[in-house]
This record gives sequence, structure tokens and C-alpha cells, in this order.
Amino acid sequence: MKKVTFKNNQHKMAGIIFFPGNFKENKKYPAIVISSPAGAVKEQSPSLYGRKLADKGLIALAFDTSHQGESGGEPRNLENPTERVEDIKCAIDYLTTLPYIDTERIGAFGLCSGGGYAFNTAMADRRIKAVAGVSLSDPGAWIREGIDGNISVENQIKFLAEVSNQRTLEANGAAPIYGEFVPENITDDMSVTLKEAHDYYRTPRGQYPTSENKVLMTSIDKIMMFDTFRFVERFLTQPMLVIVGSKSETYHYSQDLYERVASAKKELFEIDNATHVDLYDITNYVDRAVMKLADFFNKSL
Repeated sequence: MKKVTFKNNQHKMAGIIFFPGNFKENKKYPAIVISSPAGAVKEQSPSLYGRKLADKGLIALAFDTSHQGESGGEPRNLENPTERVEDIKCAIDYLTTLPYIDTERIGAFGLCSGGGYAFNTAMADRRIKAVAGVSLSDPGAWIREGIDGNISVENQIKFLAEVSNQRTLEANGAAPIYGEFVPENITDDMSVTLKEAHDYYRTPRGQYPTSENKVLMTSIDKIMMFDTFRFVERFLTQPMLVIVGSKSETYHYSQDLYERVASAKKELFEIDNATHVDLYDITNYVDRAVMKLADFFNKSL
């Protein structure tokens, strides 16, 4: 592995490249760009998958999202879907400058919201020859409607009004307000996914210092207005794979995407008994996902 930086307009992105064990600089390799879950950093689940995919002969690039982790971008702790998509494109730009990358064999892969962003990017960036997601989510729909789709339009509009008011306050000198990507404390009424996300991100299981669990409140309108899978029927023609746990509360995102996609080469692969967060780091489930991903990318790229 090697820590790298690359340009994204006016700021630098921080990444890690994972190499196959028998890597030779004079050889051309297929490469995968890995997009992280919201609030995650490259050293968490993206690095776990990056190492394991490299063991299967693929070069993998994991990176920190703009405004977060070790990547640049102001203001800090912003989650902006449009910039998340641009991050992936800039990561591909960087890969094309490396002499050992086969630029006709680049794929994109993401976990949770990173999966949603990877699929959104693949529609426009035709350098992506195959795309996959694990525990994929639709970040726009999740924030608008909730993981179970039960947030009413009336309440969505109230939330947007609160964000709009916060922008006015900040324009007039008020301090920014931050929320949490995952709960710092869990309660009985929370979804299984949120409870497990707390266990992964906020305990020694998966906690990492640069994953601050802070998100600007003024990110919310940007996420809510982002239509992640708009136009997939028209533009998502590359081979695609979605991997989902059979017990995942986010299963419907993968199923909806799979049913809508136009690609003739598509697969929804279910991992028995796994939940959404199980696929972040539980060895048995991750290894099954990696085997499927490696087979998919090696055949599709």
C-alpha cells in the first residue's frame, strides 16, 4: 500500500493505493476506485476491501471524501453529494496518470452511500467500465424519507425550512450547527442499522481518529435534493453488481436499483443472514463479498 494525494480543483485529496502482492511497475493492471460510506474515512471499511481486492490482483484506490478526513476542502465536515461524485471522477483522473494502470479497465465500487455515489458517477463518467455496491444506499432518499420511507413530505419541508433558516443565521454571524452521521448514544427505538453503525463507528471495533462523526447542518438540503438514481434506466449501461445482506434494512435500495437498471449484465447477490453493517467488517461476510466483487471485476474489466 502507498499513501497518495491528488488534485480536486483547488484542494488536495488524500488516498491509499493497494497493490497486488506480485506488483510490477512495468505491467498494466485493472483498477478500482472505492467510495466510502458517509462519514467514513479511507482507513475504515474502504481499506479493508481495498486490501482484499488487491490480494485478488486488482489495484484499489480508497480516499477520504472532500471536506472530511485528511482530504482538503472548506468548510470542514460538509457532505455534498455533487462533490462526492466529483471526488470519484477526480480519483479516476489520478489513476489515468499512473503508468501501471490500464485506463480501459477502471471500475468503481462503494459501500452504503458510497455505493449510491459510485452508481451515480458511472452514468456520466464512461471511463467506469463496471460498477458495484455493497450494502448500497440511496443517500438522498434516506435523508428525505428515512430508512423506512416514513417521513412525510410535510416534515421534509419543515426540515428544509430549518436548514434555510440556519443559512440565514450563519450569514449574519451565527456559529455553524453540526449533526451526527451515526448516533453517539443508542436507544431502543432506533433501527438495527443505526445501532450497528454506532457499534462500528463509535467503538474500538471500527473507530478511527479522522472519522469525526460531524456533519454540517447545511449539508442537509444538498443531500435531500440529490436524486441519486435518476436516469439509471437511460444511462447506466455498464455491467453492475449489488451485494446486500439478506437481513439488511437497506435491501430495498439495492432491489429498486437492480430492477430499474438498463444494463443487460446485472446481478443482485444476497449474502445470507448478513445485516447492512455486517458487510463493513465481519470477516465471513466480507470475504464472501470480496470473492464476488473480484470475480465480477476481473470478468467485466
